Amino acid sequence: MSGTVDASEIAKFEAMAAEWWDPNGKFKPLHMLNPLRLDYITTQIAGEFDRDLTTPRPFEGLRLLDIGCGGGLLCEPMTRLGATVIGVDAAERNIPVARAHAAQSGLEIDYRHTTAEAMAESGEQFDVVLNMEVIEHVADPLAYLTACQALLRPGGLHICSTINRNPKSFAMAIVGAEYVMRWLPKGTHEWSKFITPEELYQLMRDAGLHPVDRKGMVFNPISWQWRLSDRDLSVNYVTAALKP
Repeated sequence: MSGTVDASEIAKFEAMAAEWWDPNGKFKPLHMLNPLRLDYITTQIAGEFDRDLTTPRPFEGLRLLDIGCGGGLLCEPMTRLGATVIGVDAAERNIPVARAHAAQSGLEIDYRHTTAEAMAESGEQFDVVLNMEVIEHVADPLAYLTACQALLRPGGLHICSTINRNPKSFAMAIVGAEYVMRWLPKGTHEWSKFITPEELYQLMRDAGLHPVDRKGMVFNPISWQWRLSDRDLSVNYVTAALKP
């Protein structure tokens, strides 16, 4: 390496990437949830685009955007499944971390420090938009979802997960996760910005999307495992919607 590249800085990013991807480190809860998220995402994509998940690269030819990609926990498996993946994050420091781990993994992923709105303004189009645990952090959910809708091609699939707003979600997602278990820094979430499934469905309709499915993501503190539920959407949940 030569020119302006600082090898010591690259080493720092590689060290952070290793920490982000450590299944027993501080991101352990996300690693625990990730297989469930992937199961839902891959099932929805396969069903919508008639893909066979038993083949080596079932999503070949599909263009996928992961908004709020973080370290790339969803981007990398989607790339391995054959999709052309673009990962974007408004947090600038996440992008070098994601790039470093993708390089370590031998994967070509287009990571960008940008926003959904900027991507939409540039005219980008995708078959699939992943919007996982982001909408509860934005200032204007309708404007944000409208940008997500604009990023989809007609017939495109939008997958969005978030947190319900009720006393149980306050107890588990804020008190439990931030204060008791200390899985997240205090203040990560604002309970008032959580969105009920009914509210999210209406927001998606207002943004020009057609909701087609929703499932709860339920954590069992005894077995220490997550599962999908058709009925229990009381805390974490995930939805699928189409662009007509």
